[in-house]
Amino acid sequence: MTTTGEWVLLSYRLPREPSGPRTTLWRRLRRLGVAQLADGVVALPADARTRESLEWLADDVLAAGGTAGIWTARPSTTAQERELAAGMAAARAEEYRELAVEAAAALGAPDAERSRALRRLRGEWRAIGRRDFFPPAEKDAAAAALRALAEAVAPTGDQVGSAR
Repeated sequence: MTTTGEWVLLSYRLPREPSGPRTTLWRRLRRLGVAQLADGVVALPADARTRESLEWLADDVLAAGGTAGIWTARPSTTAQERELAAGMAAARAEEYRELAVEAAAALGAPDAERSRALRRLRGEWRAIGRRDFFPPAEKDAAAAALRALAEAVAPTGDQVGSAR
């Protein structure tokens, strides 16, 4: 039997009012790229960074008058883990597709706009990469689109590097 990897879970409950802490938590969870297991339960593949990130969020929940707990767990089957990973990869795939479309659209923009778009899209690339635990194939297409945009901004190759 193949063993599954360890995941870190955050279980939380926040008061309905005020709604500000709930909105802030939702945005931070989205930025981390969590898998939503149930209402008030999210998961990330376990490592020091993800555990620390969820611990910080748990502290924020407690400070807002809610309850929170951090757990480590393993899916009981590899199929469950594959399902979690596939859901997370699909979410990143959509983000990479959107980035590639925006990079392609920026190719037709004036020089100054192309430069601004390249800076912004490189920032988005890095942000997506921080929450990309299971890289989808769309990552390569987004990287190629960013390279094409970088080449259009600096056709001599002076500033062309990796998509990162």
